Amino acid sequence: MNMKNWGLPLAVLTFLALAGCSTPTVVTLQNGTQYLTTDTPNAKTPDGFYEFTDIAGKRVRVKAADVATVRKED
Repeated sequence: MNMKNWGLPLAVLTFLALAGCSTPTVVTLQNGTQYLTTDTPNAKTPDGFYEFTDIAGKRVRVKAADVATVRKED
């Protein structure tokens, strides 16, 4: 098998490996808003925010004081 034939299987294997590492998480704010994230949010940053990417791929920053709960999706 030459190198051209390895590209697609290698890409598929990489995608599957990365997909298996994510932990979907639900971030609930004090006002009841819920975000479903692709992975566990970064711990509170030094400036007092949580940072995460929602399932739509949007980068979200929320004040730590506004977060009620952070839990793994059931």
